[in-house]
Amino acid sequence: QVQLVESGGGLVQAGDSLRLSCAASGRTFSSMGWFRQAPGKERAFAAAISWRDGSTYYADSVKGRFTISRDNAKNTVYLQMNGLKSEDTAVYYCAASEEYGLGARYHYWGQGTQVTVSS
Repeated sequence: QVQLVESGGGLVQAGDSLRLSCAASGRTFSSMGWFRQAPGKERAFAAAISWRDGSTYYADSVKGRFTISRDNAKNTVYLQMNGLKSEDTAVYYCAASEEYGLGARYHYWGQGTQVTVSS
């Protein structure tokens, strides 16, 4: 019954911004995060947030440009992406976990939303 639905992807120019949203239904989770898979690359961690205390974690490649946040009332997580680069082009996936921290295992995944950045 758990569903994670991403939205907000699109085609933008380098330097532009996008905000991705992920709405979770069915239940709440300990952590939620964003992963991305670029063309020809493996899926990689981008950012995560603890639902308990709001602690955030970022991959070095996005730190300082991306911000993850949450809306507890809506059970929704956001990824604000600023200063987008062509290297950020990927399918972005929302994920949910019963655990906390960088070692958390993610068992629930959204369908993905495409972000394309043209240079």
